[in-house]
Amino acid sequence: MSFSSSDDDGQQRFALGFLFALITLIVATVVGVAVHKSGSAPAPKAAAPAVAAAPAAEDAASVRVENGVVKFFFATAKADLAAGAAEALADVVKGVAEGKKAVVSGFHDATGDAAQNAELAKSRALAVAEALKALGVAEDRIELKKPEQTEGSGSNAEARRVEVALSAS
Repeated sequence: MSFSSSDDDGQQRFALGFLFALITLIVATVVGVAVHKSGSAPAPKAAAPAVAAAPAAEDAASVRVENGVVKFFFATAKADLAAGAAEALADVVKGVAEGKKAVVSGFHDATGDAAQNAELAKSRALAVAEALKALGVAEDRIELKKPEQTEGSGSNAEARRVEVALSAS
């Protein structure tokens, strides 16, 4: 009889081990699905070509030059220029010295109050205009131009921007 008792104990241990492994597998699957659906491990984003400082975070100020247009990106609810503004504006300053005008346009994202966003876009454009003045550009060579579509497209971080382009006098 002790032989059959030993078989029963072995079968119970096997059944308990199998049950424990099954429960562990189910818990791991549920946790994995929850993590995947919450998006807590997003794919890395491709870095954009930067003139000065590339943003360390999605909501950081940065500046880039794309096809001759200087683009200042701003943190949420801020009008502070990114480091490297003077370097990014060097070609604009040179173009103004050659007789062109600097056209400054402000955009905003779609979040929050529209009137406040418009004021913030204007404040950001004025901050860029002040940076141009500090670099020696005469006030009459800077044109503040409200774009037809002030709400930027793309992500909110891309929409919160001021663009500076050169135009003929």
